Amino acid sequence: MLQRRRLIAVVPAALGIPNLAHGAAFPSGDIRIISGAPPGGTSDTFARILAEKLQPIFRQRVQVENRGGAGGLVGAVAMNTMARDGHAIFVTSMGVQAVMAQMPGQVMPLDPDRDLTPVSNGVGIPNLLIASPEASFRSVPELIAQARENPGKLTYASAGSGGSQHLAAELFKVLTGTKILGVPYRGGAPATLAVIAREVDLFFGNLPDSFGQVRQGAVRAMAVGSPEPAPQLPDVPPMAQFVPGFEMVNWFGLAGPGGMDRDALARWTAALLQVRDDADYRRRMFDNGMQVLLGTPAELSAQIAKDKQTWGELIRRAGLQAEGA
Repeated sequence: MLQRRRLIAVVPAALGIPNLAHGAAFPSGDIRIISGAPPGGTSDTFARILAEKLQPIFRQRVQVENRGGAGGLVGAVAMNTMARDGHAIFVTSMGVQAVMAQMPGQVMPLDPDRDLTPVSNGVGIPNLLIASPEASFRSVPELIAQARENPGKLTYASAGSGGSQHLAAELFKVLTGTKILGVPYRGGAPATLAVIAREVDLFFGNLPDSFGQVRQGAVRAMAVGSPEPAPQLPDVPPMAQFVPGFEMVNWFGLAGPGGMDRDALARWTAALLQVRDDADYRRRMFDNGMQVLLGTPAELSAQIAKDKQTWGELIRRAGLQAEGA
């Protein structure tokens, strides 16, 4: 009988199957999704719809926790202090994973390559330039002309140094030879509200940050950063039509803490691929201005490597630096 029990214990290990007799299987309790932005922004919207879809798959409560600030770095740091068992996951971004560490003057409280584990890409988001309906310029050419005539007088809202919104504004300035001052905010939603309140003149934001306000007429959409018009806003022209070479399509993904448990990582992959095929999830992502990109850790790692090269070259060629540096 003793020999038989030993054989039963050895077989799972020999087959590469976790022996759950020594600990609870993942997930064994509540799951937290850490959003690096305040409520109402793209990261938060993505996290909340995803949490709703994951709950019946994991059969555990899935909650969203907002840790906004510093373009997502506040949430990233919080993520790295949490257990590696998969019960907490972070909504990471192109800025956090591929841009900020390359930006001169940017203070990095962690090393994304070492301290975060790629889990999955999440959503793709075109950049969207918005302004107040009462703004004195009505088009991108008028904006460029006014900015050139009044250097340093116009302002843009930024949702964090090194994030896609900051990068898009700086790219616009370089390609148009203009000087526009950045004003920092804690996320896309507060930055959009700043445009509505006319605290700033512009916001190069993620499309979902202001999609609802565009439809309501609270802000005016001037151009998108994708090569083609966004399907949600087919009448808004690509920025490249006015500023050749301008392209900005951001993404949000998911990352765990460094050294995340491999079995939990595999369980996350299986769950996310199941969500990716959910028709209601895909419809809701589209309605919020997002492209579904859920996939594998390897796919996210490849995207990070590609963007490091792309934006690193731009930062060096254009002499970009962190806000306030």
